[in-house]
Amino acid sequence: MRSHLLNDTTAEQYRRSVTDGVERVAAKLATTDRPFTGITVDALAPRIDEIDLDQPLHDTTAVLDELEDVYLRDAIYFHHPRYLAHLNCPVVIPAVLGEAVLSAVNSSLDTWDQSAGGTLIERKLIDWTTERIGLGPAADGVFTSGGTQSNLQALLLAREEAKTDSLAKLRIFASEVSHFSVKKSAKLLGLGQDAVISIPVDHDKRMQTVALARELERCAQDGLVPMAVVATAGTTDFGSIDPLPEIAELCEQFGTWMHVDAAYGCGLLASLKHRDRISGIERADSVTVDYHKSFFQPVSSSAVLVRDTATLRHATYHAEYLNPRRMVEERIPNQVDKSLQTTRRFDALKLWMTLRTMGADGIGQLFDEVCDLAREGWKLIAADPRFDVVVQPSLSTLVFRYIPAAVTDPAEIDRANLYARKALFASGDAIVAGTKVGGRHYLKFTLLNPETQASDIAAVLDLIAGHAEQYLGESLDRAS
Repeated sequence: MRSHLLNDTTAEQYRRSVTDGVERVAAKLATTDRPFTGITVDALAPRIDEIDLDQPLHDTTAVLDELEDVYLRDAIYFHHPRYLAHLNCPVVIPAVLGEAVLSAVNSSLDTWDQSAGGTLIERKLIDWTTERIGLGPAADGVFTSGGTQSNLQALLLAREEAKTDSLAKLRIFASEVSHFSVKKSAKLLGLGQDAVISIPVDHDKRMQTVALARELERCAQDGLVPMAVVATAGTTDFGSIDPLPEIAELCEQFGTWMHVDAAYGCGLLASLKHRDRISGIERADSVTVDYHKSFFQPVSSSAVLVRDTATLRHATYHAEYLNPRRMVEERIPNQVDKSLQTTRRFDALKLWMTLRTMGADGIGQLFDEVCDLAREGWKLIAADPRFDVVVQPSLSTLVFRYIPAAVTDPAEIDRANLYARKALFASGDAIVAGTKVGGRHYLKFTLLNPETQASDIAAVLDLIAGHAEQYLGESLDRAS
């Protein structure tokens, strides 16, 4: 079994095995003509269930053959231009190369004596990102597993900075369309069910600052502690960006921690055309960024950034076997001092490889393309009488629903849109997401692929309308 360990004696076997795997994936990418095969759970599950994990195949070629049957053939391929569903981006080749390198070397980014250069590379990328945001000379941060963890850590720091003996008094303010991780974080941090105050949004799905001011004043009058305001720069459902400058003013007025969840909108940090859309982010106390959403990085690649490095001490614990206090005095950089995680992948390498190959402008150009495509797509949908579109896009998301020409019960329209989404997924021709707006079912395009064209959007709209019309026709047949 030692023959499977990666070391100096197995380097050639490693080269052959990885090359075989890469060639199979490359062949699959080159021949994939739709984002999904449409396979069902009932069809795929038995193939996996029948595999006996206690009976190994002993050969990577045989394992790859099996993997083709249970995974590669039916995987959902985000690189396809008609994958239009969630916040999943196609990935850039330099980042995939970085993934291969970091997996093989297997550095752990918790301590210097496990990562050395990796630690410095991650720190350099943190500094690069905080400079792009404009957080100032005392800024810092750390890579995380994703936006949910970044939001959790930011709110942990905000909780500790609030300096109150009563957790029951703490309040977090976030828009009604903010990410669910805000409420989840509140629960994990031991706050009450009513700790998160939901602030209504305007027609463009942006937080209403008048309502925020009113709630902050009420909080103070009731003797409660405004722990944090979570502004969103790119909501999951709408891509909407809260009015950051106005929120910053209110946070300063009420002495409240300002966190900006820019997991989606962080691509604007590299934008050549639309950077002004996140003006005001530089006034935040903490920021969440997901490079694996709008920097075209493989999952996972995320970070939480803070204005004041001293606040990261709230996540610091010292263990004699790992990062004893004396290392701080010796100026040995241990990233575990800043992180909620201990063992942690060198995910920063992927972004490093990307920047060193493409540059920030290269990333920004790609993100600008999808933002511009969304505006073009909005014009298409707004001009199409078959559809109702909710808001003009701030980033690259379009929320809409099919509306039949004949007057139909709203609940029946809901069912038609749900059916169209499911039928489209089952066909594998395209994948779209769904959400609710005002209690009604809507469909959603999340455009993160620069290869997607307006013609793809138009074709998918036709497919959606066809499926919805089929459902409504069958529904009338059933009713008659």
